[in-house]
Amino acid sequence: MKPTKYDALKLENQLCFPLYAAAKEVVRRYKPFLDPLGLTYTQYITMMVMWEHKELTVSQIGEYVHLDTGTLTPMLKKMESNGLIFRQRGRKDERETIVSITPEGKALRKQAIEVPAKISSCVNLTLDEALQLKSLLEKIII
Repeated sequence: MKPTKYDALKLENQLCFPLYAAAKEVVRRYKPFLDPLGLTYTQYITMMVMWEHKELTVSQIGEYVHLDTGTLTPMLKKMESNGLIFRQRGRKDERETIVSITPEGKALRKQAIEVPAKISSCVNLTLDEALQLKSLLEKIII
């Protein structure tokens, strides 16, 4: 069949679609591992940042997880009500919100330690393929 000027509009010719579908699928595969922890995928990646840094502003968290404050704020409120973090106004600038991990949030890290190995076992990529894909995706988001 002869190429047409509309070929660029075919779903099969889009890079964005397999990226979107793969992202949805990976998040779906995390669910059975995160449900016992009481976390959504977005809460999980936020907890990974908090386990590493202990205290950050909402803006800093957003930079790490690539989410805006409008998306983060309701999620952080839920995480606070679940006892994982606490939020307080900035000491130097009251317009900032400082997020700190709680002892309960720190303890959750021990339960989450097996999640990366579990998820890697259900994604059909070799270690080299996974590292190559991660590198390529980072070129898009960075």
